[in-house]
Amino acid sequence: MADKYPPVDGWEPPGALERKRMLDQAESIAIVGASSNPARASNFVATYLMSSSADYRVYLVNPRETEILGEPAYPDLTSLPEVPDLVDVFRRSEDLPAVADHAIAAGAKIFWAQLGLFNAEAVAKAAAAGMDVVMDRCTKIEHARFAGGLHLAGFDTGVISSKRRH
Repeated sequence: MADKYPPVDGWEPPGALERKRMLDQAESIAIVGASSNPARASNFVATYLMSSSADYRVYLVNPRETEILGEPAYPDLTSLPEVPDLVDVFRRSEDLPAVADHAIAAGAKIFWAQLGLFNAEAVAKAAAAGMDVVMDRCTKIEHARFAGGLHLAGFDTGVISSKRRH
């Protein structure tokens, strides 16, 4: 990832052990940009996290929804019944600085942007506020990887080989 994105002063992408620690310590996760559409990645990740062995309290944030997966949808992070430990973001990269501002204002500890998302301004803001920051990583994939369950809910971790079958 270091080669993929420009460096940000005062921030290094967290390694695997740091990401595992974040997921292990988090008790509540707010999914910003959650969708009721089952074809959307945010819906799939929310379903996984709500049923994971970690027993997270998952809050779904989308101002255009009132209910997602049978749970209430909240208009913003400050409307949640508690301060989320981890803010998991499913928004466009250019939206990340504003979401970081909201996560900081809400008092969250971890700012986590999903696969394909990176914004140096958001990283700088969240890191300067003392938050742990993860970019371009999927909470579902990371949790399943650390829990030894990548074969569950959509990933087949059978033998991977570059050799062609004959």
